[in-house]
Amino acid sequence: MHTVFNQNAVKYMTMYIEISIAQQTLSLLDDNHELLAQYAVSTAANGIGCEKDSGCTPVGHHIIRAKIGEGAATNTVFVGRRPTGEICTPDLMNTFPNRDWILTRILWLSGKELGKNRLGNVDTMQRYIYIHGTPDSTNLGQIGSHGCVRMRNEDIIQLFQRVPVGTQVLISEA
Repeated sequence: MHTVFNQNAVKYMTMYIEISIAQQTLSLLDDNHELLAQYAVSTAANGIGCEKDSGCTPVGHHIIRAKIGEGAATNTVFVGRRPTGEICTPDLMNTFPNRDWILTRILWLSGKELGKNRLGNVDTMQRYIYIHGTPDSTNLGQIGSHGCVRMRNEDIIQLFQRVPVGTQVLISEA
């Protein structure tokens, strides 16, 4: 899938994000439902679900709670939302073959629907669900994450620059 980017979009308009589990896409839209950009993503190999420790991608209405990694180099490795000082390379990936690679930028999500994806055993934020960069070798456009939404590094950088904290995010099965 190629990235679609509308250069004529007004910089300060309200935007929102729709993530389709079925299509494995993230769409950035404006208030008029005009597509500003669309990206291939990878959501959870375990499918959809909101429960803690499920390894599933939570559905429903969310917001971007925090943006982490502004100015970090492409392929910067994050653990616990902090840069490790490492840059992801094939050699590093071979050294740590079981690491869940969170790279470049993080958009930390928070659920908005009480009992569905907010508070208790279903809290998206407490589950540390992010939209984040992933190694270039990751197959996007198909499931495979541990619950988060993975994107190409160049795509997460572009999205990170365009959306503010508080941006609405809908994750749906459709």
